[in-house]
This record gives sequence, C-alpha cells and structure tokens, in this order.
Amino acid sequence: MEELRILSPTAILGYGFPVQSFEEGMRRNPHVIAVDAGSTDPGPYYLGAGISFTDRGAVKRDLEIILPAALEKGIPVIIGSAGGSGGRPHLEWNIDIIKEIAEEKGLKFRMAVINAEIDKEYISKKLSEGKVQPLYPNQRLTENELKETGRIVGQMGVEPFLRALDEEVRVIVAGRAYDPAVFAAAAIQKGYDKGLALHLGKILECPSIAAAPGSGSDSMIGYLGKDYFKVEPLNPIRKCTALSVAAHTLYEKTNPYILPGPGGMLDLTETEFIQETERTVRVRGSRFIPSEKYTVKLEGARKIGYRTLSIAGIRDPIMIAGIDEVISGVRERVKDNFSSLKMDYFLDFKVYGRNGVMGALEPWTDIQSHELGIIIEAVARDQATANTICSFARSTMLHYGYKGRVATAGNLAFPYSPSDLEAGEVYTFSVYHIIEADDPAELFPIEIITVGGSDDFED
Repeated sequence: MEELRILSPTAILGYGFPVQSFEEGMRRNPHVIAVDAGSTDPGPYYLGAGISFTDRGAVKRDLEIILPAALEKGIPVIIGSAGGSGGRPHLEWNIDIIKEIAEEKGLKFRMAVINAEIDKEYISKKLSEGKVQPLYPNQRLTENELKETGRIVGQMGVEPFLRALDEEVRVIVAGRAYDPAVFAAAAIQKGYDKGLALHLGKILECPSIAAAPGSGSDSMIGYLGKDYFKVEPLNPIRKCTALSVAAHTLYEKTNPYILPGPGGMLDLTETEFIQETERTVRVRGSRFIPSEKYTVKLEGARKIGYRTLSIAGIRDPIMIAGIDEVISGVRERVKDNFSSLKMDYFLDFKVYGRNGVMGALEPWTDIQSHELGIIIEAVARDQATANTICSFARSTMLHYGYKGRVATAGNLAFPYSPSDLEAGEVYTFSVYHIIEADDPAELFPIEIITVGGSDDFED
C-alpha cells in the first residue's frame, strides 16, 4: 500500500503553529490535513454556555493558513470538536469563521457539517431501555438530571467522517468527536488498518507534544503504511523519540495497554516503538478490538448557579501559620451572619502556597512559603447572593482578629480594584455516560453545504 501522509498543524485549532513548520508539512505532500479543535479539559462552562474556550481571532488565523493550502493541493481538511466543546453553537461559530475566510479570500468549496448535539428525548428513551450507563465516578443518570441538563453532546467515532468523505467534500467540520477519529477517518476509508490508524490519531491529536522538546503549538506529520506508522515533527528543533511517543500514548489513560473508544478499544499489548532515525519513530503491532455493543460517550453540562471571586495575598507569618483557623473562623462568621436569611450558597478558599493546586491530595502539609495567595469563591443560585457572600467573607477575612495578630490595618493585599469579580454562570458536568447506539452514525446527522460564491446554500 502507498504510504498515507496525514498533517496535523497544531494540538487544538487556535493554539497556533509556526508557518515554517506548516509549510514543511505541505512540502511532504500530505493526503489530508486534520486538526482537533476541542477538549473537556477547560471544564463544563464552555459546553453549558455554548462558548468557545479558544479565541476567534486565533482560530481564524490558523484556518486562514490551512484552508487555502489544502484547497490548492486538492486535499480535504477535517476538523473535530469544533468550537471547543462541539455543541451546536460551537459548530455554528466555527462555520461562521470558515465562511468569513472563504468570502475574504474568494474560496469556494463543498463542506460537510456533522452535528454532535444529542436530543434529550432520544437519551430518555435509551435510558428507559437500560442503554445508558455511567462512566466512573458518575452515578446512574436520572430523568431529573437529564431534564436539568442544558446541552448534551456525543463523542462521535470515525463512522460519520467516513460518510462525509464519501460525499467528496473538501472540508469537514464536526461537533464533539473522539480525538483520534479526526485523523484516522481518511486512512480507514482507504483501507488502512484501523488499529494503526487510530493509534496514529492518538499521537497526532496533540502533534508535537509527543516530541522533545514538546509543544502544543507546532506541527507534525504521520506516515501510515500497511503494518506500521511513523511520526515526524516538522520543526527542526524537535525530534520524536521512542520514549516521547510511547509516553504520549499513555497520556490521559488509566490502562497502559487498553485504550477504549467508540465501538471498541485499542490493544497495545504487542505494540513496538522503534527509533527509525534521529527524529522519527516507527510504531507497529497496535490492534483494534471491536466491542459487542457500539457505545458513544455523552457529555452534558447543567447550570448550578453564579460565581463571585476575590483574589488576595497574605504576607504576615503569624496569619500564615494559623491560616486554617482563620478560614474556619471566617466560615463560621459568614454562616452566623446569614443564618436567618437561609441563603443557599457554597463558599470556598483556595490557598496557593499551601495546597491550592492539589487540595486534599497535597502530600506536603507544612507551609514552606513566606506568602500565600487566597482565592475566595462564592457560588449561589443568583449573582446577587454570590456577591453578598463573597463580599462578606472578604471583608471578614480582611479584618479578622486571629491569635497573635499585631497589625492594626487589613490582613489582605488585593491586586485588583474592584476586589470582588463577578465570574457569572457556573456549570457542572451532569452527564458523563455512555449510550448504546444501533447505528454508529445515527446520532450525528450530516449537512452538505457549498461555501463561497455569492451565497452559501445547502445541497
């Protein structure tokens, strides 16, 4: 089989890449350009609010380079998890950028749009049939939780992309997708081994993070053969090593040998990582094992209230030594002050310099720092209540009379004025489950549109 070449410009669309790296990739004559555009890593807010965590200007910059280059070569561009979270508003946001570029640059092409937002009535039906199961550490999904969830997306596998590629489109922009599927689809369509294609996609989803030195803002190319694949960074300052590629294979996985995904799992028990040249690594032996039932991961976000924050610093060594007692005292003051009003709120104190990153998992219990950073967080059902709780907690801590205190002014130093910052809506992941699908593509309808010319229209 001819070696198939897949170009991955950047870890997430909008994270950028050096033009020189991309041009070097185009000189390799890739058969497809694929790019992941999203993640759940930034949390549930972006899915729930329908907002992208990547900047519009940054996404447009990347696509202004990618789209004309691909169209000139006559190769497809495949984008997955559009707009960050891959819901319908995220998808439309990404489509608007593509249309804007087409108009400005005089481009015209057929584009497939794959929706990933799932109707709650469909999920409710599957739930009643026992075909929706929780992913750890979630519990069984209830009808009430489903009703309160604002937006739910399904993580599509390769099947919707295969259907779109059969339409001979030049661009595919999809909602939430299994990251490797974006890169593997064109290869699987042409008959390449599914296990190797998905494993290569696992590497290319974060391209040069799998190189040394690693970077999420640089390009990589993958070469797929009959029984192997190779990866090569396109920036001369980077190189792939057997260790760096193997390490990235384990990224975000709990099992080093089994990597589950839509419709099955990657089995890496016989995988080999071979240093082929100083900068390239060859991989072979990866296998795909289909599951008995095809399942799709669901991600849903539910609004739980509004947040207000106050950021402050502490420099007094006496207060630092007794910070736990201070926080406990402030909590009690807040609780007592508003007990008669029966306010429903959540109050938290993140202490940077002690355990602000790890929380209860922090193994170092002694404070080593001469100063601490404090984030006071209040969450309530409305913004006004969150403002009230945060303001009172901040003012109480500012003047709290802790044991041994010798200062006569405030205890806290504030880097900003105003000291209290409204952070707006707060969401939580309320759906993190798998659903059985009779048809691997049934949840993900495809629209074919022509972009460019005098008007955009549906075929």
